[in-house]
Amino acid sequence: MVEFQRDGGIARIFLNRPQKVNALDSELLDALASALEQVDESIRVVVLGGHGKAFCAGADVNELRSLEPDTAREFIGRVHRVCHAVRELPLPVVARLHGAVIGAGLELAAACDLRIAANGTRFAMPEVRLGIPSVVEAALLPRLVGSGRAAWLVLTGEAIDAARAYEWGLVERCCELEALDQTVSQAVNSLMAGERSALAAQKRLLQQWQEEPLADCVAASIEAFAGAYDKPTMFRVPRKEEH
Repeated sequence: MVEFQRDGGIARIFLNRPQKVNALDSELLDALASALEQVDESIRVVVLGGHGKAFCAGADVNELRSLEPDTAREFIGRVHRVCHAVRELPLPVVARLHGAVIGAGLELAAACDLRIAANGTRFAMPEVRLGIPSVVEAALLPRLVGSGRAAWLVLTGEAIDAARAYEWGLVERCCELEALDQTVSQAVNSLMAGERSALAAQKRLLQQWQEEPLADCVAASIEAFAGAYDKPTMFRVPRKEEH
């Protein structure tokens, strides 16, 4: 249900349930969690995508209909588990988005560090139309698009297209579907130019900047900067005589 490809320092993880538009059920979520656990120190960048017509159509509706309070808590815990695992990876994760990015699929995309979408991709958080709230990593949306736009997404359930998602800051790049892999590769190449430990530190700082007071963020940034000088791989500015 999940395909894991390794190419040098790049891992490509694809949701592989195309007959169900990659809708997330418990089995697929557990498979994705296991795939994320395969990312080791040899990997520099992860690309997360979906096979078939869409990235992810959201949570599996049939499983949603079957839930009771206890099983609902277990199911949404699985969604959070994979989103949290993406955020906890000490390396950049790029979301490769096409077709539809709906509900829990949008939460998964939001947990990634960068998002690249094919033109025409639809983004929506329609949970309220099913009688449930948008939860877990939907909490990242105000940080990405602002409180008003996040409110629009989760309260109306209306879809926006890739152009609007780019305008709102939900995605960082848009391109034609035929150019999606090339555009993702360009981003991956830019990320591969960074030093691994510096990228890990930067990702941690970015998350702190989202969540903590400014003074705490500045203090953490100072410690991260100083700590970089303890590493032998740290970039050294050439002296004048070295030019």
